[in-house]
Amino acid sequence: MLDWLYNIVAWVLIQIHSGLTFLGLDPDSGWAWGLSIVTLTVLMRLIMVPLFVKQMHTQRKMQEIQPQMLKVRERYKNDKQRQQQELMKLYQESGTNPVMGCLPLLLQMPVFFALFSVLRSVAQGNAQYGFTEELVHSAQGALIFHAPIAAQFTSSAAELEQYGAADPIMAKIVIAIACVIMGTTTFITMRQSIKRSAAQMATMPDNPMVQSQKIMMYMAPAFGLFGLGMPIGVLIYWVSSNIWTMGQQHFLYKRIPAPGDEPAAASASKRGLGRAKDTQPEPGEQPKIERKQPKKQPRSKRSGGNPQNRQ
Repeated sequence: MLDWLYNIVAWVLIQIHSGLTFLGLDPDSGWAWGLSIVTLTVLMRLIMVPLFVKQMHTQRKMQEIQPQMLKVRERYKNDKQRQQQELMKLYQESGTNPVMGCLPLLLQMPVFFALFSVLRSVAQGNAQYGFTEELVHSAQGALIFHAPIAAQFTSSAAELEQYGAADPIMAKIVIAIACVIMGTTTFITMRQSIKRSAAQMATMPDNPMVQSQKIMMYMAPAFGLFGLGMPIGVLIYWVSSNIWTMGQQHFLYKRIPAPGDEPAAASASKRGLGRAKDTQPEPGEQPKIERKQPKKQPRSKRSGGNPQNRQ
């Protein structure tokens, strides 16, 4: 059913591998096949950057119309059908589409499953999806830090040796470390997104975008366990995608702040002005003006006469 997608992903992977081989990399090495997967990931994520920006603008609009949505929910809390109609009307008037918040994730998953199917086919030694027998043997024997690129943690020692692993135990350790990295990076990327939309989650628990984020957040540690049944080539794809997401979110979150968050530049400017006011030198103290009072003279001098004459 999805063979057309598997063929596309396999064709792109083969073309990238050919390009790296042309640049001088050993076609049978783990570097050639590993970098092919990383390059495939980067190309896919570059294509999806506009969708990610659209997702961020959607999140911002959803947060901006929260007060109106809360009023609609409160007004029609006993009429769910009317509530949904009014919410859809509000979405249309504001130009907001909640589904756009899930679209980047929905588009990533087919590519993930396609790459998983292609590498699983390679691991089984099947020459399909555009792979020739020569390419299958080349990919099977490619080692990523002692681990065959098509191998899984669940692969037996005999299978690992068949793929070319000189030390099956070390190969399993490498795959286990890759699974831990995959689960950790998945958690970090989800935490970035959840932290940004924390206010929205509190007031809009039934938003599908928020729901998908919460589900992914809870499932993040489990991805490490799921990775035990994935070829290490798929783990490379997943980790590369997570690292790209972390950098992309860090870059764009600063330039498209959430409603109510001051841009970093404005905050820095205000902090600078505050420091300038705090450190402004106080005007010097003016010298005190001392007024000289006339000295009291004796009564005799004030009267101008001799005391003896007054007797």
